[in-house]
Amino acid sequence: MKYFLLPLGCQMNQSDTERVKTILQGMGFKPTDNEDEATLLGIIACSVRQKGIDKVYSRIMKWNEMKDRKNCITFVSGCILPADRERFLKLFDLVFTMNDLPDLPDMIRQYGIVVPTNPQPNFEIEYQEIKRPLAPLFHKNDKINPSANMDRFWVIEPDHISEFEAFIPIQNGCNKFCTYCAVPYTRGREVSRKSEDILTELKELVQKDYKLITLLGQNVNSYGLDKKGEEINFAELLRRIGEYGNSVDKEFWVYFTSPHPRDMSDEVIEVISQYKCLAKQIHLPIQSGDNAMLDRMNRKHTIDDYRHIIHTIRRLIPEATIFTDIIVGFTGETEEEFENSRKAMEEFKYNMAYIAQYSVRPGAVASTWADDVPKATKKKRYHILTDELMKHSLVYNQGLVGKTLKVIVNGFDRNKSYLTGYTEGKIVIRFKSNDRSLIGKIVKVEVTSATPLSIEGNLVTE
Repeated sequence: MKYFLLPLGCQMNQSDTERVKTILQGMGFKPTDNEDEATLLGIIACSVRQKGIDKVYSRIMKWNEMKDRKNCITFVSGCILPADRERFLKLFDLVFTMNDLPDLPDMIRQYGIVVPTNPQPNFEIEYQEIKRPLAPLFHKNDKINPSANMDRFWVIEPDHISEFEAFIPIQNGCNKFCTYCAVPYTRGREVSRKSEDILTELKELVQKDYKLITLLGQNVNSYGLDKKGEEINFAELLRRIGEYGNSVDKEFWVYFTSPHPRDMSDEVIEVISQYKCLAKQIHLPIQSGDNAMLDRMNRKHTIDDYRHIIHTIRRLIPEATIFTDIIVGFTGETEEEFENSRKAMEEFKYNMAYIAQYSVRPGAVASTWADDVPKATKKKRYHILTDELMKHSLVYNQGLVGKTLKVIVNGFDRNKSYLTGYTEGKIVIRFKSNDRSLIGKIVKVEVTSATPLSIEGNLVTE
């Protein structure tokens, strides 16, 4: 018995997928990349962008056609808007939220698949005729809270895709309600995971020689705010991770994504500056460089607030790289508002920026507003900001030439005579080598050349 799993969207969905795999493999299913071989077909969906939902519809139409020639079960979970969930109930056999993942074995049993309580490696699952349940899992009037009882989900041990890179969810949901974003409606309200469990998972990963560990949440730096008096805050969580890093003879880098400027404290930046295992790279979404636009986006911070954070990072962690997210063409964006975004890109000199041409997110507040910036204008503004990014990232990367940097090797370049990796600041780098044993290790590379988004160098042998 085999399963096929399609994860869509962000790193959080990728992390969720690792826990779904654990449940399915615990039932005795084996993974396959061939949909025609699978008895169980699942999608970890993303309602945040229309393209993601379009992929879901395309795939389920194909799978439902497959049912004419084979018995199979389909399911969907992940980030799903209420309106999409109602439609999915008519297309998928199972629709459930991630906090209900522990119940998936019972849901599948409703369809006639018999699984052992404690499956053995060579156990053959008996397959019976698939039966439809008496009623769908969700009803139209159900009030679904995707963040309820997340401890049942987090306790599931993930089946990591990589042997050296791992994600640790520390928080789920969002309370910010940015007008362009649907996440509060797909993920629910902010819920923090127990710090004790986070630290235990991290220590286990380090002992298994994982080198890259990313703390995940929709708003990681609001960690603990929903449990004041019961939990530590984000700065203290980072401090305890840093202290552990100092106590072990293992090198690893800890990142986090995504923070919100509204909750980014000086204390967090101070802690990062003090500990070697806390990576000197910060992703700080700006979304717009104009205060009026930020107000329409309901970001609840100003450019001066944001500027203070950047100045604090530059002062306390001068070696840090800074990444951002920014939107062009949001509802009503004027030439002056866009120019302020360009000026922000020029001022803050990002190492990387994920620039998005605004598209309506169904379910978000702004989905009821006019999408009134022409596509041609969005595209033009996108290219202007991209050029701004390239200009400043090139200057930074050229400044690395001649320096020897630590690099985590993550695989082969398209040119198989080169290996690729990331610096601690997540700058893409390649160097000439075909030594597969270096993948997953931290090595030293002397930088010899630079482009706007990557660097190249020579491996330094000890």
